[in-house]
Amino acid sequence: MILVDSTVWIDLLRNSESVPVSRLRKLLDAGEATVAPVIVQELLQGATDAAGFAKLHRYFTAIPMSGAENSLELHVAAGRLYARARWQGVAPRSPHDCLIAATAVDKRIPLLHDDRDFEHLALVEPKLKLIPRR
Repeated sequence: MILVDSTVWIDLLRNSESVPVSRLRKLLDAGEATVAPVIVQELLQGATDAAGFAKLHRYFTAIPMSGAENSLELHVAAGRLYARARWQGVAPRSPHDCLIAATAVDKRIPLLHDDRDFEHLALVEPKLKLIPRR
């Protein structure tokens, strides 16, 4: 399984063409893509109306979920990662990214993304395995 960040899902939904979207399409064909609750939240937040929200909800809750079972531990790990990043002079733009990174580390699965913040977090947390963006 590969954890897929919202940046790649959004590009897929917009029919954008990029290397991460191409990789996501292959993962979907192979049944290898997974999401985390925080990623679903980010995607649902982008709904433009109630019908769009319902459609996104149906789609993303049908995808295998990672990280839903140990929420408190993941939040603690995300808080620790955010703090460690700040201590090393890295300022994550989103605490959600730290939660997504902590989920990937906890599940020992790579992260497919298109967000430079994960590159910085991987320098702080070497256990974070990233799928190259390019």
